[in-house]
Amino acid sequence: MPTRLHRTSLVRILPLLSAVALLTSIGVDQAAAQTCATMRKVNIGVSVAPPNVVHTAPFIAKELGFFSKHCLDANIIQFDGGAAGTSVTSVAQGSSLGNLPDLAIARGLKGKQVWGLAPKLPQAYVVTDAIKTPKDLKGKRLSAAGGVGGFNWLMGVEVLRQAGMKEEDATFISQGTAGRLPGLLTGQLDAVFLHPEDVYLAQKQKPGLHVLVQLSDLLPNYPFNSYGAADSVISKDRDIVVDAMAAMIEANRAAYNDRAKVLPIIMKATEKPQDAVEYSLDVLTKNCIWSVNEGSSKERSDWSMQRLVEVGDIKPEQKLAFEQVVDMKLASDAVAKAGGRVKIGNCDL
Repeated sequence: MPTRLHRTSLVRILPLLSAVALLTSIGVDQAAAQTCATMRKVNIGVSVAPPNVVHTAPFIAKELGFFSKHCLDANIIQFDGGAAGTSVTSVAQGSSLGNLPDLAIARGLKGKQVWGLAPKLPQAYVVTDAIKTPKDLKGKRLSAAGGVGGFNWLMGVEVLRQAGMKEEDATFISQGTAGRLPGLLTGQLDAVFLHPEDVYLAQKQKPGLHVLVQLSDLLPNYPFNSYGAADSVISKDRDIVVDAMAAMIEANRAAYNDRAKVLPIIMKATEKPQDAVEYSLDVLTKNCIWSVNEGSSKERSDWSMQRLVEVGDIKPEQKLAFEQVVDMKLASDAVAKAGGRVKIGNCDL
């Protein structure tokens, strides 16, 4: 990393630096970590590999020393498939803290959401030039990146429903999440949900592509990504969970307040060029996609649970109360550890 090279150079060029000056050069967060009696290990899951810009709080927290400040030795594990597959399984088994959809909890997973990374949906549904309205998706090839049950499949079905169609009215193509943008550019796909940075790249490379619908407009109360933990982990290692969420809350706030620091970290993690990442940062921060506090609310959670019933994903008797889905006390404790509630611009979730 450039910062590490810079610190090394300082030590070589100015060997007589005082301890105070050296402490300043390595950063306040790392200095705080030196007071830890022990560094506690924790696995932090990221449900897309490589991550999209919206998923990068763990990488920011690690590179800027927020995990270390809270006495955590964080190991970031990248999964593939979003809301389906090994990411949720890892949370259920107590192997990691990661994305935990309310659907999984309603279907019996023994865990709770402990912090909302992104309480709003960041993506847009991008389609080829021939598709003008959602009804034009009939018979077209839609992305099911991550497989059936994954986020792309779920949202594709949702767009079809809004147009009065069913899953069977289109062809879903299963693929890895990294194949979404290439599939659209090469003509293998007619429609796919893309994150802001990929919308930018898609339109730059193939001008005929356009946004059919913004997810945040289609489903304004739909929570995009909520970190969760198994009940056994919350019971046994609650302090670790609180501190891990506090570190990532600080990371989200840094993304709003200190673009110069987070930009190179996000570029490295996502493997995306600077112009695309800068575009995505604008979209995410201006639209309050990232949380700055708990990232959860009873109203949004209740709406999401009711929607699961209405679309048939769960039976009415499986519907859960907010307290059964979200450990709000843990989330609030994490916010307190991060310095208390804040409002950044119009963003206060």
